[in-house]
Amino acid sequence: MHFELTASMMCANYGNLEQEVRALEEGGIDSFHIDIMDGRYVPNFAMSLNDMRYIAGAATKPLDVHLMIEHPNNHINLFLKNLRKGDTVYIHPEAEYHPSTTLQTIIDAGMVPGIAINPGTSVETVLEMLRIVKKVLVMSVNPGNAGQMYLPYVGKKITKLLALKEDMDFEMYWDGACSAERILEFAPKGMKGFVLGTTLLFGKDRPYGEILRDIRDLRL
Repeated sequence: MHFELTASMMCANYGNLEQEVRALEEGGIDSFHIDIMDGRYVPNFAMSLNDMRYIAGAATKPLDVHLMIEHPNNHINLFLKNLRKGDTVYIHPEAEYHPSTTLQTIIDAGMVPGIAINPGTSVETVLEMLRIVKKVLVMSVNPGNAGQMYLPYVGKKITKLLALKEDMDFEMYWDGACSAERILEFAPKGMKGFVLGTTLLFGKDRPYGEILRDIRDLRL
């Protein structure tokens, strides 16, 4: 069964970011996940607009930009003008007064619209937006920091979303504490892709190509 793998670049080695991008692409990564944090919507600062711009210029694979910021519509064009058509932009519905307006701006710019759903966000509160977006990023941890523990109750939410995705025409992606166990459990159920951070990909003292090959060879 095919599933997509995206690298959480907030976990990369910033001492040589160009080499990190090149090694990940040569190793077979499908896309680059860019976590933008403003210290307000989440209690952390992570990647910046300049980090995103640099990776967009260095990479040939698509970017998945995850905006963990308050009122993304106020700044959305700063990000969109530095991306390529076909890149994905996720927003958090709770962070915006009118999230559908922001999603339409993303669509009009030729990007793939997505929403990120926090562990404490119910499916019912985002139901209508599921008809607009093409991707749903399911947070299995509270957003803001790498290396957190998986919250098991998120599995019930995933079951609800899987039952809706064919009718509403969206794909689902996993973000947070992504282990081999999680991939083995949820890829066969219909999870399209997985964001890889410190649990499986980074800081392992092994070539990225070997790690990614082992992940793809998991017996589903």
